[in-house]
Amino acid sequence: METVEKECGALGGLFQAIVNDMKCSYPVWEDFSAKATKLHSQLRTTVLAAVAFLDAFQKVADMATNTRGATRDIGSALTRMCMRHRSIEAKLRQFTNALMESLIMPLQDKIEDWKKTANQLDKDHAKEYKRSRHEIKKKSSDTMKLQKKARKVFSVQNSIASIGIIF
Repeated sequence: METVEKECGALGGLFQAIVNDMKCSYPVWEDFSAKATKLHSQLRTTVLAAVAFLDAFQKVADMATNTRGATRDIGSALTRMCMRHRSIEAKLRQFTNALMESLIMPLQDKIEDWKKTANQLDKDHAKEYKRSRHEIKKKSSDTMKLQKKARKVFSVQNSIASIGIIF
């Protein structure tokens, strides 16, 4: 009986530890989500600044291209450089959008689900654990009563046998 209670207690404690770990991890996940959202915001701002810079840079390149002499070659080189930087800006924009759509939004949705699931698991476990312990105690009590009764019957039979009465 004691070993069953110990095993029951150990398993219940393990389950409770897991649920508590889940509950304690919420602030970490929420902090990560908040920081990721801030990163997304800053990256969007960076993309906007890069676009403005590249527009101004393109104007300088166009001005240099439309002049006479050796400056025209410099203008062509600046235009090529601007085009390369625009592709970098496009990749940064793509990364920024992927960060929001593939990480931040799904994570925020899952955090709420995790909270609800963990709380429901905790409630269900507490209820089931309590019911199971009650059943084990009841069965144990019934077993003890039957063992006591069997000992009594056995001792009565031994007493009768020692007297010499045969059934």
